[in-house]
Parts: sequence; C-alpha cells; structure tokens
Amino acid sequence: MNAVPEISLNNGVTLPALGFGVFQSAPEETVAAVETALATGYRHIDTAAVYFNEREVGEAVRRSGVDRSEIFLETKVWVSDYGYEQTLHAFDKSALKLGVEQIDLLLLHQPVPSAFERTIGSYRALEKLLDDGRVRAIGVSNFTAEHLKMLIEQTEVVPAVNQVELHPYFSQRELREVADQHGIVTQAWSPIGGVTFYPDTIGWGAKDRTSTLTEPVILGIAEAHGRSAAQVMLAWHLQQGRSAIPKSVKPERIAENFDVFDIKLSAEELAALDALDRGVRNGPDPEAITPENSNWPIPEA
Repeated sequence: MNAVPEISLNNGVTLPALGFGVFQSAPEETVAAVETALATGYRHIDTAAVYFNEREVGEAVRRSGVDRSEIFLETKVWVSDYGYEQTLHAFDKSALKLGVEQIDLLLLHQPVPSAFERTIGSYRALEKLLDDGRVRAIGVSNFTAEHLKMLIEQTEVVPAVNQVELHPYFSQRELREVADQHGIVTQAWSPIGGVTFYPDTIGWGAKDRTSTLTEPVILGIAEAHGRSAAQVMLAWHLQQGRSAIPKSVKPERIAENFDVFDIKLSAEELAALDALDRGVRNGPDPEAITPENSNWPIPEA
C-alpha cells in the first residue's frame, strides 16, 4: 500500500490528503471508528463542535498508541459560537474535549450571510489563535466563491482550506477555480456522494437525492480497475489535488476507503467523472444558514 499523499497548505503546513470523518457518527461509535482508522493508517481526523463527538475523538487518539505529533486534528467552530470572544472560547471548548493544547486546523463551519459581520469577527479570532500558535492553520467550510471573496477582503490571513460538499454529481468547478487563485485547498466532505440526511424541519438539501454509488459511469470505471465505486471517487479527488474526508463506522469500509493510493485513473476516466456534475447539492445551501435555524448551543467541556 502506498503512502498517503500530503498537501502543502498556503502557510507551509502539510496535511494528509485523505482524512477520516466522523460526521453523524454517534458518540458511542466514534471511539472505535477512530481507533480503527488510526490502526488502518489514517493520520488525519476531521470532526466539529456540532458533531458532538470531539471528546470521543480525543479519547480514540489517546487510546490508539499513535503519537499525537503524527496525527493531524481538524475541527470546526459552530454558528452559535460566532463572534470574536465567543470563537476564542469555542477553541477552548474544542481543545479541552479533544485533550490537546494545539489544534492543527480550525475552520468556521458555515458562512452566515445574514450576519456576516459575526462571521468576520469569528475569523479574526481564528487569526488571533493562529498568531498565538494555538492552531497551526485556519480556514472555512461551506463558503461559496462570493463568501470567500468577502472574507478575504475584510481579513488578513487567506484561509488555508475550504471544506465543501464535493463529489461527481456536485463538483463545484467555479468555486475550486476561485480557491486555486487564492492558494486555498479545496477539501471534500461527502466525497463519494452518499446521501446524507438532515432534519426535515430545516428544509436543507435536495429532496430527490440519488447516490453516486449506483452511477453506471462510475461503476464501469470501477469494474475496469477491479475496485469499488467509492475507491474510484476517492482516487478522482486525490489525483486532482484535493483533500477528501470519507466517513464510516464499519471497519471493512474504513479499510477499503484507505486502499486507494495505487489507483491511477486515465485522463479520459477523470474527464468522464467530471462530466457527471449535475450542479445540485445534497446538503444545505450556505445561503440558507441563519443564526436562528442553526442555533444549536455547544456544551462546555
């Protein structure tokens, strides 16, 4: 098995291109899943305050026997903790739950278009944490091209990462081009396009959602390589220079998703995957995020 490729961020920090995610992993499942991932070879773990499993991620890291210096930990500040002072405190909460003094990558989880001044205040807090050495890199999640431009105009540090929904059915080409112009790494959540479910009351995401795992083009490429559809999609991300964050709590899937570094897709196969874009989100529209519909308080550590 080949080594995990690394991506250099715009401040010189490197991160393993393939990470392990714990979105919608129940706390009682998270410790075992992260331990399995670390035993498999993952060295990049992605969580968030609003996943409510940071504590379990930290416990798995301690139990794993892998030295902390070898593990890249990424987490996110939730909307209910936006604002300068609130975000400084949000870091404290996350660091205590994770059991670390320094977080490798800290992101703002969502833009809040209706209260963008609070988003800016939060990002300035991230800049302070970076300057103080409490985080190694900072960035954002779910920002559109317009949100990125507004943020960059009003702050000092260009985000290192923008984590967004990205898979063959929603490939966000224009957003990636803007990110590339600014040296921002695009990181894919839902990188294999599996259907993610959100509370019905929120009205987030497409209603008629289909999974890329049943797409004939992807299945054909997978058959040609003797691999799974999920493995082909992860190789598509990695060959195009993106970071990808697959998630699973099943040991066999965790291992399968890691066994992708020797897959070499042809230019024609990459183009065929690019051509599947439908321009339709499965997840929430960043423009729909408001303080009111995202008011999920993050508990103290």
